[in-house]
Amino acid sequence: MATISQQSESSDNENGSNPKVSEKLQAQGGNSPRPDGKIEIHESDCYDKLGFSFPTWKKWTILSVIFAVQSSMNFNASVYASAIDGLTEEFTISGQAARVGQMIFLVAYGFGSELWAPWSEEFGRWPVLQLSLFFVNIWQILCGLAPNFGTIVVGRFLGGISSAGGSVTLGMVADMWEPDDQQYAVAFVVLSSVGGSVLGPIVGAFIGANLSWQWNFWVQLIFGGAVQALHFCIVPETRATILLDREAKKRRKAGESNIFGPDELKEHRISRKELLAIWGRPFVMFVREPIVLWLSLLSGFSDALIFTFLESFKPVFEQWGFGTVEVGLAFLPLVVGYFIAYFSFFPFIHKDRQIRRKDPDALQPEARLYWLLFTAPLETIGLFGFAWTSLGPPRVHWIAPMIFTSLIGIANYNIYMATIDYMVASYGPYSASATGGNALARDFLAGIAAMYSSPMYEKIGSTYHLEWPSTILAIAAIFVTIPIYIFYWKGPAIRAKSKFAQTLASDRKARGGHRVVTKKEEAHAHRLEEG
Repeated sequence: MATISQQSESSDNENGSNPKVSEKLQAQGGNSPRPDGKIEIHESDCYDKLGFSFPTWKKWTILSVIFAVQSSMNFNASVYASAIDGLTEEFTISGQAARVGQMIFLVAYGFGSELWAPWSEEFGRWPVLQLSLFFVNIWQILCGLAPNFGTIVVGRFLGGISSAGGSVTLGMVADMWEPDDQQYAVAFVVLSSVGGSVLGPIVGAFIGANLSWQWNFWVQLIFGGAVQALHFCIVPETRATILLDREAKKRRKAGESNIFGPDELKEHRISRKELLAIWGRPFVMFVREPIVLWLSLLSGFSDALIFTFLESFKPVFEQWGFGTVEVGLAFLPLVVGYFIAYFSFFPFIHKDRQIRRKDPDALQPEARLYWLLFTAPLETIGLFGFAWTSLGPPRVHWIAPMIFTSLIGIANYNIYMATIDYMVASYGPYSASATGGNALARDFLAGIAAMYSSPMYEKIGSTYHLEWPSTILAIAAIFVTIPIYIFYWKGPAIRAKSKFAQTLASDRKARGGHRVVTKKEEAHAHRLEEG
Protein backbone atom coordinates (compact mmCIF):
# COMPACT_ATOMS: atom_id res chain seq x y z
CA MET A 1 0.00 0.00 0.00
CA ALA A 2 2.86 2.38 0.76
CA THR A 3 4.24 1.95 -2.73
CA ILE A 4 0.89 2.82 -4.26
CA SER A 5 0.53 5.88 -2.04
CA GLN A 6 3.95 7.06 -3.10
CA GLN A 7 2.99 6.60 -6.74
CA SER A 8 -0.19 8.61 -6.23
CA GLU A 9 1.65 11.39 -4.45
CA SER A 10 4.20 11.56 -7.23
CA SER A 11 1.41 11.76 -9.79
CA ASP A 12 -0.30 14.64 -8.02
CA ASN A 13 2.90 16.64 -7.61
CA GLU A 14 4.61 16.04 -10.91
CA ASN A 15 1.85 15.51 -13.49
CA GLY A 16 0.58 18.26 -15.69
CA SER A 17 2.62 19.59 -18.54
CA ASN A 18 5.82 17.78 -17.51
CA PRO A 19 6.98 15.94 -20.67
CA LYS A 20 8.75 13.29 -18.60
CA VAL A 21 5.65 12.24 -16.68
CA SER A 22 4.78 9.42 -19.10
CA GLU A 23 8.25 7.99 -18.66
CA LYS A 24 7.82 8.17 -14.90
CA LEU A 25 4.40 6.49 -15.13
CA GLN A 26 5.92 3.75 -17.23
CA ALA A 27 8.80 3.23 -14.82
CA GLN A 28 6.66 3.21 -11.69
CA GLY A 29 3.68 1.22 -12.91
CA GLY A 30 5.53 -1.11 -15.22
CA ASN A 31 3.32 0.05 -18.10
CA SER A 32 4.82 -0.58 -21.54
CA PRO A 33 3.80 1.62 -24.49
CA ARG A 34 1.74 -0.03 -27.21
CA PRO A 35 3.02 -0.05 -30.80
CA ASP A 36 1.01 3.13 -31.41
CA GLY A 37 2.78 4.83 -28.46
CA LYS A 38 -0.26 4.88 -26.17
CA ILE A 39 0.21 3.93 -22.50
CA GLU A 40 -2.62 2.36 -20.53
CA ILE A 41 -3.15 3.71 -17.02
CA HIS A 42 -3.62 1.01 -14.35
CA GLU A 43 -5.13 0.99 -10.87
CA SER A 44 -1.69 1.12 -9.28
CA ASP A 45 -0.94 4.38 -11.14
CA CYS A 46 -3.76 6.37 -9.55
CA TYR A 47 -4.99 4.38 -6.58
CA ASP A 48 -5.94 7.57 -4.74
CA LYS A 49 -8.52 8.37 -7.45
CA LEU A 50 -10.38 5.08 -7.08
CA GLY A 51 -13.21 4.05 -4.78
CA PHE A 52 -10.74 2.27 -2.46
CA SER A 53 -9.37 5.67 -1.43
CA PHE A 54 -12.73 7.36 -0.76
CA PRO A 55 -12.94 8.71 2.84
CA THR A 56 -14.73 6.34 5.22
CA TRP A 57 -17.67 8.75 5.63
CA LYS A 58 -18.13 8.89 1.87
CA LYS A 59 -18.02 5.10 1.48
CA TRP A 60 -20.67 4.60 4.14
CA THR A 61 -22.86 7.42 2.79
CA ILE A 62 -22.80 5.70 -0.59
CA LEU A 63 -23.45 2.33 1.00
CA SER A 64 -26.40 3.72 3.00
CA VAL A 65 -28.08 4.83 -0.21
CA ILE A 66 -27.33 1.43 -1.77
CA PHE A 67 -28.90 -0.12 1.35
CA ALA A 68 -32.12 1.75 0.51
CA VAL A 69 -31.92 0.79 -3.17
CA GLN A 70 -31.45 -2.92 -2.38
CA SER A 71 -34.22 -2.80 0.24
CA SER A 72 -36.64 -1.29 -2.28
CA MET A 73 -36.00 -4.06 -4.81
CA ASN A 74 -36.59 -6.82 -2.25
CA PHE A 75 -39.57 -4.89 -0.87
CA ASN A 76 -41.12 -5.02 -4.35
CA ALA A 77 -40.80 -8.80 -4.33
CA SER A 78 -42.54 -9.40 -1.00
CA VAL A 79 -45.14 -6.62 -0.61
CA TYR A 80 -47.13 -7.99 -3.56
CA ALA A 81 -48.58 -10.77 -1.36
CA SER A 82 -50.76 -8.22 0.45
CA ALA A 83 -52.54 -7.38 -2.83
CA ILE A 84 -53.66 -10.96 -3.52
CA ASP A 85 -57.10 -10.64 -1.87
CA GLY A 86 -57.81 -7.44 -3.75
CA LEU A 87 -56.69 -8.93 -7.06
CA THR A 88 -58.87 -12.03 -6.64
CA GLU A 89 -61.92 -9.83 -6.10
CA GLU A 90 -61.10 -7.35 -8.88
CA PHE A 91 -60.35 -9.88 -11.61
CA THR A 92 -62.37 -12.87 -10.32
CA ILE A 93 -59.38 -15.19 -10.21
CA SER A 94 -58.24 -17.71 -7.61
CA GLY A 95 -55.70 -16.85 -4.96
CA GLN A 96 -53.31 -19.38 -6.50
CA ALA A 97 -53.57 -17.65 -9.87
CA ALA A 98 -52.96 -14.25 -8.24
CA ARG A 99 -49.72 -15.57 -6.73
CA VAL A 100 -48.29 -15.99 -10.22
CA GLY A 101 -47.47 -12.27 -10.03
CA GLN A 102 -45.20 -12.89 -7.06
CA MET A 103 -43.62 -16.00 -8.52
CA ILE A 104 -42.85 -14.44 -11.91
CA PHE A 105 -41.26 -11.37 -10.31
CA LEU A 106 -38.91 -13.42 -8.13
CA VAL A 107 -37.84 -15.80 -10.90
CA ALA A 108 -37.27 -12.88 -13.29
CA TYR A 109 -35.41 -11.00 -10.53
CA GLY A 110 -33.00 -13.93 -10.15
CA PHE A 111 -32.11 -13.83 -13.83
CA GLY A 112 -32.33 -10.03 -14.11
CA SER A 113 -29.62 -9.35 -11.57
CA GLU A 114 -27.26 -11.54 -13.61
CA LEU A 115 -28.20 -9.89 -16.90
CA TRP A 116 -27.43 -6.40 -15.55
CA ALA A 117 -24.07 -7.32 -14.01
CA PRO A 118 -21.83 -7.25 -17.13
CA TRP A 119 -23.27 -3.90 -18.21
CA SER A 120 -22.39 -2.38 -14.84
CA GLU A 121 -18.82 -3.61 -15.24
CA GLU A 122 -18.57 -2.24 -18.77
CA PHE A 123 -20.43 1.08 -18.55
CA GLY A 124 -20.35 1.81 -14.82
CA ARG A 125 -22.47 1.15 -11.74
CA TRP A 126 -24.20 4.55 -11.70
CA PRO A 127 -25.91 4.56 -15.12
CA VAL A 128 -26.88 0.91 -14.84
CA LEU A 129 -28.55 1.35 -11.44
CA GLN A 130 -30.30 4.51 -12.62
CA LEU A 131 -31.60 2.73 -15.72
CA SER A 132 -32.65 -0.30 -13.66
CA LEU A 133 -34.56 1.83 -11.15
CA PHE A 134 -36.18 3.84 -13.94
CA PHE A 135 -37.53 0.73 -15.67
CA VAL A 136 -38.68 -0.83 -12.37
CA ASN A 137 -40.63 2.35 -11.57
CA ILE A 138 -42.16 2.51 -15.06
CA TRP A 139 -43.50 -1.05 -14.73
CA GLN A 140 -45.14 -0.13 -11.40
CA ILE A 141 -47.29 2.34 -13.32
CA LEU A 142 -48.24 -0.41 -15.77
CA CYS A 143 -49.33 -2.65 -12.89
CA GLY A 144 -51.18 0.09 -11.02
CA LEU A 145 -53.25 0.97 -14.12
CA ALA A 146 -53.68 -2.64 -15.30
CA PRO A 147 -57.10 -3.33 -16.87
CA ASN A 148 -56.69 -7.10 -16.44
CA PHE A 149 -54.56 -9.58 -14.53
CA GLY A 150 -52.53 -10.54 -17.59
CA THR A 151 -51.15 -7.00 -17.70
CA ILE A 152 -50.07 -7.31 -14.06
CA VAL A 153 -48.24 -10.56 -14.80
CA VAL A 154 -46.41 -8.89 -17.70
CA GLY A 155 -45.60 -5.85 -15.55
CA ARG A 156 -44.30 -8.01 -12.72
CA PHE A 157 -42.10 -10.00 -15.10
CA LEU A 158 -40.67 -6.82 -16.59
CA GLY A 159 -40.17 -5.37 -13.11
CA GLY A 160 -38.24 -8.45 -11.99
CA ILE A 161 -36.04 -8.65 -15.07
CA SER A 162 -35.32 -4.90 -14.76
CA SER A 163 -34.07 -5.21 -11.15
CA ALA A 164 -30.27 -5.07 -11.03
CA GLY A 165 -30.15 -6.36 -7.46
CA GLY A 166 -27.22 -7.76 -5.51
CA SER A 167 -24.91 -8.39 -8.45
CA VAL A 168 -24.46 -4.62 -8.83
CA THR A 169 -24.73 -3.59 -5.17
CA LEU A 170 -22.17 -6.18 -4.05
CA GLY A 171 -20.05 -5.10 -7.00
CA MET A 172 -19.98 -1.59 -5.52
CA VAL A 173 -18.64 -3.04 -2.26
CA ALA A 174 -15.79 -4.60 -4.25
CA ASP A 175 -15.20 -1.19 -5.88
CA MET A 176 -14.60 0.53 -2.53
CA TRP A 177 -13.07 -2.05 -0.19
CA GLU A 178 -10.10 -4.38 -0.51
CA PRO A 179 -11.03 -8.09 -0.24
CA ASP A 180 -9.86 -8.43 3.37
CA ASP A 181 -11.75 -5.29 4.43
CA GLN A 182 -15.13 -5.98 2.81
CA GLN A 183 -16.88 -7.94 5.56
CA TYR A 184 -18.55 -5.06 7.41
CA ALA A 185 -19.83 -3.66 4.11
CA VAL A 186 -21.01 -7.06 2.85
CA ALA A 187 -22.85 -7.64 6.13
CA PHE A 188 -24.62 -4.28 5.70
CA VAL A 189 -25.73 -5.06 2.13
CA VAL A 190 -26.96 -8.51 3.18
CA LEU A 191 -29.03 -6.83 5.92
CA SER A 192 -30.66 -4.60 3.29
CA SER A 193 -31.55 -7.64 1.20
CA VAL A 194 -33.21 -9.71 3.92
CA GLY A 195 -34.61 -6.59 5.59
CA GLY A 196 -36.34 -5.45 2.41
CA SER A 197 -37.97 -8.87 2.05
CA VAL A 198 -39.53 -8.72 5.52
CA LEU A 199 -40.44 -5.03 5.26
CA GLY A 200 -42.87 -5.97 2.48
CA PRO A 201 -45.41 -7.94 4.53
CA ILE A 202 -45.24 -5.42 7.41
CA VAL A 203 -46.02 -2.39 5.23
CA GLY A 204 -48.25 -4.48 2.98
CA ALA A 205 -50.51 -5.33 5.90
CA PHE A 206 -51.41 -1.64 6.38
CA ILE A 207 -51.92 -1.22 2.63
CA GLY A 208 -54.16 -4.28 2.42
CA ALA A 209 -56.23 -3.25 5.42
CA ASN A 210 -56.82 0.37 4.42
CA LEU A 211 -56.27 0.89 0.69
CA SER A 212 -57.20 -0.62 -2.66
CA TRP A 213 -54.92 -3.11 -4.42
CA GLN A 214 -53.66 -0.39 -6.77
CA TRP A 215 -51.95 1.29 -3.83
CA ASN A 216 -49.73 -1.77 -3.45
CA PHE A 217 -48.03 -0.68 -6.67
CA TRP A 218 -48.21 3.06 -5.97
CA VAL A 219 -46.34 2.52 -2.68
CA GLN A 220 -43.70 0.51 -4.56
CA LEU A 221 -43.44 3.40 -7.04
CA ILE A 222 -43.09 6.00 -4.26
CA PHE A 223 -40.37 3.95 -2.54
CA GLY A 224 -38.58 3.30 -5.84
CA GLY A 225 -38.80 6.93 -6.95
CA ALA A 226 -37.40 8.15 -3.64
CA VAL A 227 -34.38 5.83 -3.71
CA GLN A 228 -33.73 6.63 -7.36
CA ALA A 229 -33.63 10.34 -6.52
CA LEU A 230 -31.28 9.67 -3.60
CA HIS A 231 -29.02 7.58 -5.79
CA PHE A 232 -29.04 10.22 -8.55
CA CYS A 233 -28.05 13.04 -6.18
CA ILE A 234 -25.66 11.35 -3.75
CA VAL A 235 -23.95 8.30 -5.26
CA PRO A 236 -20.95 8.83 -7.58
CA GLU A 237 -19.49 6.32 -10.00
CA THR A 238 -17.36 3.67 -8.25
CA ARG A 239 -16.37 1.26 -11.03
CA ALA A 240 -12.55 1.31 -11.30
CA THR A 241 -12.31 1.11 -15.11
CA ILE A 242 -14.65 4.09 -15.51
CA LEU A 243 -12.64 6.13 -12.99
CA LEU A 244 -9.42 5.17 -14.78
CA ASP A 245 -10.84 6.44 -18.07
CA ARG A 246 -11.79 9.72 -16.41
CA GLU A 247 -8.36 10.10 -14.85
CA ALA A 248 -6.69 9.41 -18.20
CA LYS A 249 -8.77 12.15 -19.87
CA LYS A 250 -7.78 14.61 -17.13
CA ARG A 251 -4.11 13.77 -17.61
CA ARG A 252 -4.36 14.23 -21.38
CA LYS A 253 -5.86 17.66 -20.84
CA ALA A 254 -2.95 18.41 -18.51
CA GLY A 255 -0.42 17.55 -21.21
CA GLU A 256 0.10 13.77 -21.02
CA SER A 257 -1.14 13.13 -24.52
CA ASN A 258 -0.31 9.40 -24.62
CA ILE A 259 -2.11 8.28 -21.43
CA PHE A 260 -5.36 6.34 -21.95
CA GLY A 261 -7.83 4.42 -19.82
CA PRO A 262 -8.52 0.68 -20.25
CA ASP A 263 -11.89 1.11 -21.95
CA GLU A 264 -10.56 3.82 -24.27
CA LEU A 265 -8.09 1.35 -25.75
CA LYS A 266 -10.68 -1.32 -26.49
CA GLU A 267 -11.64 -1.77 -30.11
CA HIS A 268 -15.08 -2.95 -29.02
CA ARG A 269 -16.60 -2.18 -25.63
CA ILE A 270 -17.95 -5.69 -25.27
CA SER A 271 -18.37 -8.39 -27.91
CA ARG A 272 -21.29 -10.78 -28.17
CA LYS A 273 -18.98 -13.68 -27.27
CA GLU A 274 -17.72 -11.90 -24.15
CA LEU A 275 -21.26 -10.96 -23.15
CA LEU A 276 -22.50 -14.54 -23.45
CA ALA A 277 -19.44 -15.79 -21.55
CA ILE A 278 -20.11 -13.34 -18.69
CA TRP A 279 -23.80 -14.18 -18.57
CA GLY A 280 -23.10 -17.90 -18.64
CA ARG A 281 -20.33 -17.91 -16.05
CA PRO A 282 -22.58 -17.94 -12.92
CA PHE A 283 -24.46 -20.95 -14.29
CA VAL A 284 -21.22 -22.75 -15.17
CA MET A 285 -19.82 -22.20 -11.68
CA PHE A 286 -23.15 -23.22 -10.15
CA VAL A 287 -22.86 -26.60 -11.87
CA ARG A 288 -19.08 -27.17 -11.74
CA GLU A 289 -18.17 -25.83 -8.28
CA PRO A 290 -19.49 -27.92 -5.35
CA ILE A 291 -19.02 -24.99 -2.95
CA VAL A 292 -21.15 -22.72 -5.13
CA LEU A 293 -23.79 -25.39 -5.76
CA TRP A 294 -24.44 -26.57 -2.22
CA LEU A 295 -24.10 -23.26 -0.42
CA SER A 296 -26.32 -21.59 -3.01
CA LEU A 297 -28.98 -24.27 -2.49
CA LEU A 298 -28.71 -23.80 1.26
CA SER A 299 -29.06 -20.03 0.91
CA GLY A 300 -31.93 -20.44 -1.56
CA PHE A 301 -33.79 -22.84 0.72
CA SER A 302 -33.41 -20.42 3.62
CA ASP A 303 -34.77 -17.51 1.57
CA ALA A 304 -37.67 -19.61 0.32
CA LEU A 305 -38.71 -20.04 3.95
CA ILE A 306 -39.46 -16.34 4.23
CA PHE A 307 -41.80 -16.45 1.27
CA THR A 308 -43.38 -19.62 2.62
CA PHE A 309 -44.00 -17.69 5.83
CA LEU A 310 -45.88 -15.06 3.84
CA GLU A 311 -48.58 -17.69 3.47
CA SER A 312 -48.28 -19.60 6.75
CA PHE A 313 -48.44 -16.60 9.09
CA LYS A 314 -52.02 -15.75 8.20
CA PRO A 315 -53.65 -19.11 9.08
CA VAL A 316 -51.32 -19.59 12.07
CA PHE A 317 -51.93 -16.26 13.79
CA GLU A 318 -55.60 -15.98 12.86
CA GLN A 319 -56.09 -18.70 15.49
CA TRP A 320 -55.41 -16.02 18.12
CA GLY A 321 -57.77 -13.55 16.45
CA PHE A 322 -55.09 -11.58 14.62
CA GLY A 323 -56.39 -9.28 11.89
CA THR A 324 -54.58 -8.19 8.72
CA VAL A 325 -52.43 -5.56 10.44
CA GLU A 326 -51.60 -7.80 13.40
CA VAL A 327 -50.49 -10.61 11.07
CA GLY A 328 -48.20 -8.15 9.30
CA LEU A 329 -46.72 -7.00 12.61
CA ALA A 330 -46.07 -10.66 13.48
CA PHE A 331 -43.14 -10.42 11.04
CA LEU A 332 -41.31 -8.03 13.38
CA PRO A 333 -39.59 -10.92 15.22
CA LEU A 334 -37.86 -11.70 11.90
CA VAL A 335 -36.51 -8.14 11.86
CA VAL A 336 -35.29 -8.57 15.43
CA GLY A 337 -33.58 -11.81 14.44
CA TYR A 338 -31.90 -10.13 11.47
CA PHE A 339 -30.46 -7.34 13.60
CA ILE A 340 -29.26 -9.76 16.26
CA ALA A 341 -27.54 -11.81 13.55
CA TYR A 342 -26.05 -8.71 11.89
CA PHE A 343 -24.40 -7.47 15.07
CA SER A 344 -23.37 -10.99 16.10
CA PHE A 345 -20.89 -11.04 13.21
CA PHE A 346 -19.00 -7.96 14.41
CA PRO A 347 -16.71 -9.66 17.00
CA PHE A 348 -15.72 -12.36 14.48
CA ILE A 349 -15.07 -9.84 11.70
CA HIS A 350 -12.96 -7.70 14.04
CA LYS A 351 -10.96 -10.69 15.28
CA ASP A 352 -10.32 -12.01 11.75
CA ARG A 353 -9.18 -8.59 10.51
CA GLN A 354 -6.70 -8.28 13.35
CA ILE A 355 -5.25 -11.70 12.52
CA ARG A 356 -5.00 -10.96 8.79
CA ARG A 357 -3.23 -7.66 9.40
CA LYS A 358 -0.48 -9.52 11.19
CA ASP A 359 -0.35 -12.34 8.65
CA PRO A 360 -2.50 -12.18 5.46
CA ASP A 361 -2.19 -15.96 5.01
CA ALA A 362 -3.01 -16.91 8.61
CA LEU A 363 -6.69 -17.66 7.95
CA GLN A 364 -8.21 -20.01 5.40
CA PRO A 365 -11.50 -18.92 3.74
CA GLU A 366 -13.22 -21.60 5.83
CA ALA A 367 -12.73 -19.37 8.90
CA ARG A 368 -15.62 -17.29 7.58
CA LEU A 369 -17.97 -20.24 8.13
CA TYR A 370 -17.06 -20.61 11.81
CA TRP A 371 -19.97 -18.67 13.32
CA LEU A 372 -22.38 -20.42 10.95
CA LEU A 373 -21.47 -23.79 12.50
CA PHE A 374 -23.33 -22.68 15.62
CA THR A 375 -26.14 -20.58 14.15
CA ALA A 376 -27.23 -22.71 11.14
CA PRO A 377 -28.97 -25.27 13.43
CA LEU A 378 -31.22 -22.43 14.62
CA GLU A 379 -33.08 -22.79 11.33
CA THR A 380 -34.05 -26.37 12.10
CA ILE A 381 -34.77 -25.57 15.77
CA GLY A 382 -36.83 -22.54 14.78
CA LEU A 383 -38.89 -24.49 12.25
CA PHE A 384 -39.61 -27.36 14.62
CA GLY A 385 -40.50 -24.87 17.34
CA PHE A 386 -42.69 -22.79 15.04
CA ALA A 387 -44.43 -25.93 13.82
CA TRP A 388 -45.50 -27.22 17.22
CA THR A 389 -46.30 -23.85 18.76
CA SER A 390 -48.76 -23.27 15.91
CA LEU A 391 -51.37 -25.31 17.78
CA GLY A 392 -53.21 -22.15 18.76
CA PRO A 393 -55.06 -21.22 21.94
CA PRO A 394 -55.56 -22.29 24.66
CA ARG A 395 -52.60 -24.68 24.48
CA VAL A 396 -50.00 -22.14 23.29
CA HIS A 397 -49.58 -18.37 23.63
CA TRP A 398 -48.99 -16.40 20.40
CA ILE A 399 -45.59 -15.19 21.61
CA ALA A 400 -44.17 -18.73 21.32
CA PRO A 401 -44.18 -19.04 17.51
CA MET A 402 -42.84 -15.48 17.31
CA ILE A 403 -39.82 -16.42 19.44
CA PHE A 404 -39.04 -19.33 17.14
CA THR A 405 -39.55 -17.02 14.16
CA SER A 406 -36.73 -14.80 15.46
CA LEU A 407 -34.44 -17.86 15.59
CA ILE A 408 -35.24 -18.54 11.94
CA GLY A 409 -34.40 -14.90 11.19
CA ILE A 410 -31.00 -15.25 12.87
CA ALA A 411 -30.24 -18.40 10.88
CA ASN A 412 -31.49 -16.95 7.59
CA TYR A 413 -29.29 -13.86 7.85
CA ASN A 414 -26.24 -15.82 8.99
CA ILE A 415 -26.60 -18.34 6.16
CA TYR A 416 -26.80 -15.60 3.53
CA MET A 417 -23.96 -13.57 5.03
CA ALA A 418 -21.59 -16.47 5.68
CA THR A 419 -22.12 -18.13 2.29
CA ILE A 420 -21.55 -14.85 0.42
CA ASP A 421 -18.52 -14.05 2.59
CA TYR A 422 -17.03 -17.52 2.07
CA MET A 423 -17.48 -17.35 -1.69
CA VAL A 424 -15.83 -13.92 -1.85
CA ALA A 425 -12.86 -15.26 0.14
CA SER A 426 -12.64 -18.48 -1.88
CA TYR A 427 -13.06 -17.12 -5.39
CA GLY A 428 -11.78 -13.51 -5.30
CA PRO A 429 -12.00 -12.05 -8.83
CA TYR A 430 -14.47 -14.80 -9.74
CA SER A 431 -16.69 -14.11 -6.71
CA ALA A 432 -19.20 -12.10 -8.77
CA SER A 433 -19.98 -15.24 -10.75
CA ALA A 434 -19.94 -17.40 -7.61
CA THR A 435 -22.28 -15.14 -5.65
CA GLY A 436 -24.41 -14.77 -8.78
CA GLY A 437 -25.33 -18.44 -8.44
CA ASN A 438 -26.21 -17.79 -4.81
CA ALA A 439 -28.52 -14.89 -5.70
CA LEU A 440 -30.12 -16.85 -8.52
CA ALA A 441 -30.87 -19.79 -6.22
CA ARG A 442 -32.37 -17.52 -3.54
CA ASP A 443 -34.72 -15.70 -5.90
CA PHE A 444 -35.64 -18.73 -8.00
CA LEU A 445 -36.45 -20.98 -5.04
CA ALA A 446 -38.32 -18.15 -3.31
CA GLY A 447 -40.39 -17.70 -6.46
CA ILE A 448 -41.28 -21.39 -6.55
CA ALA A 449 -42.15 -21.22 -2.84
CA ALA A 450 -44.73 -18.54 -3.56
CA MET A 451 -46.70 -21.14 -5.54
CA TYR A 452 -46.48 -24.21 -3.28
CA SER A 453 -46.63 -22.64 0.17
CA SER A 454 -50.35 -21.91 0.35
CA PRO A 455 -51.50 -25.38 -0.86
CA MET A 456 -48.86 -26.89 1.42
CA TYR A 457 -50.46 -25.35 4.50
CA GLU A 458 -53.98 -26.21 3.31
CA LYS A 459 -53.61 -29.77 2.03
CA ILE A 460 -50.98 -31.59 4.12
CA GLY A 461 -52.39 -33.42 7.10
CA SER A 462 -55.88 -33.28 8.54
CA THR A 463 -55.63 -32.78 12.29
CA TYR A 464 -52.32 -30.88 12.26
CA HIS A 465 -52.43 -29.25 8.83
CA LEU A 466 -50.51 -26.19 10.08
CA GLU A 467 -47.91 -28.13 12.04
CA TRP A 468 -46.84 -30.83 9.56
CA PRO A 469 -45.79 -28.51 6.69
CA SER A 470 -43.38 -26.61 8.97
CA THR A 471 -42.15 -29.94 10.33
CA ILE A 472 -41.35 -31.10 6.79
CA LEU A 473 -39.40 -27.88 6.23
CA ALA A 474 -37.51 -28.45 9.48
CA ILE A 475 -36.49 -31.95 8.40
CA ALA A 476 -35.35 -30.60 5.03
CA ALA A 477 -33.31 -27.95 6.84
CA ILE A 478 -31.29 -30.68 8.57
CA PHE A 479 -30.11 -32.07 5.26
CA VAL A 480 -29.40 -28.77 3.49
CA THR A 481 -27.24 -27.51 6.38
CA ILE A 482 -24.96 -30.58 6.39
CA PRO A 483 -22.69 -29.17 3.61
CA ILE A 484 -21.70 -26.30 5.94
CA TYR A 485 -19.82 -28.71 8.18
CA ILE A 486 -18.34 -30.60 5.23
CA PHE A 487 -16.97 -27.40 3.70
CA TYR A 488 -15.65 -26.15 7.04
CA TRP A 489 -13.58 -29.30 7.63
CA LYS A 490 -12.90 -30.39 4.05
CA GLY A 491 -12.98 -27.01 2.30
CA PRO A 492 -9.22 -26.78 1.62
CA ALA A 493 -9.25 -30.17 -0.12
CA ILE A 494 -12.31 -29.22 -2.17
CA ARG A 495 -10.81 -25.87 -3.17
CA ALA A 496 -7.59 -27.63 -4.16
CA LYS A 497 -9.56 -29.23 -7.00
CA SER A 498 -10.96 -25.89 -8.19
CA LYS A 499 -8.95 -24.04 -10.83
CA PHE A 500 -10.68 -20.78 -9.88
CA ALA A 501 -9.86 -21.00 -6.18
CA GLN A 502 -6.29 -22.18 -6.72
CA THR A 503 -5.46 -19.39 -9.14
CA LEU A 504 -6.76 -16.88 -6.61
CA ALA A 505 -4.61 -18.39 -3.85
CA SER A 506 -1.40 -18.24 -5.89
CA ASP A 507 -2.08 -14.73 -7.25
CA ARG A 508 -2.91 -13.24 -3.87
CA LYS A 509 0.13 -14.80 -2.29
CA ALA A 510 2.29 -13.22 -5.00
CA ARG A 511 0.62 -9.82 -4.43
CA GLY A 512 0.72 -9.95 -0.65
CA GLY A 513 -3.06 -9.98 -0.46
CA HIS A 514 -3.55 -6.74 -2.42
CA ARG A 515 -6.43 -6.11 -4.80
CA VAL A 516 -4.44 -4.36 -7.57
CA VAL A 517 -3.33 -6.68 -10.35
CA THR A 518 -1.14 -6.31 -13.39
CA LYS A 519 -2.38 -6.50 -16.96
CA LYS A 520 -0.67 -9.86 -17.35
CA GLU A 521 -2.56 -11.27 -14.36
CA GLU A 522 -5.85 -9.87 -15.68
CA ALA A 523 -5.28 -11.61 -19.02
CA HIS A 524 -4.47 -14.86 -17.24
CA ALA A 525 -7.66 -14.60 -15.16
CA HIS A 526 -9.72 -14.00 -18.30
CA ARG A 527 -8.22 -17.05 -20.03
CA LEU A 528 -8.93 -19.18 -16.97
CA GLU A 529 -12.56 -18.11 -16.81
CA GLU A 530 -13.05 -18.91 -20.49
CA GLY A 531 -11.34 -22.29 -20.09
